[in-house]
Amino acid sequence: MVQCRLPNLKSSAAENTYYFTPEQLREVSQVSAKVLKELGPDIQWIQSYVTGDKIYCIYNASNEELVRRHAKEAGIPADKVSKVSAIIDSVTAE
Repeated sequence: MVQCRLPNLKSSAAENTYYFTPEQLREVSQVSAKVLKELGPDIQWIQSYVTGDKIYCIYNASNEELVRRHAKEAGIPADKVSKVSAIIDSVTAE
């Protein structure tokens, strides 16, 4: 999982809120997809979660270096890369 901040973030100081425009999200997705295609099958973008001023991206990748390379080549600042060790959900509680 990668935690990142995107440049050119839109903000509303009056409401102290942050958001990404649909155009920004489309653009970063297109750039990311292009870089992933160039990097080959050892890395796959699963999905991303947008929260305030950050985006959390989930990948299947053969190693952390490949995830960092993707972020660098896509121009996405990877603030933190964490390996997911387990997945839990409501079924886990049963």
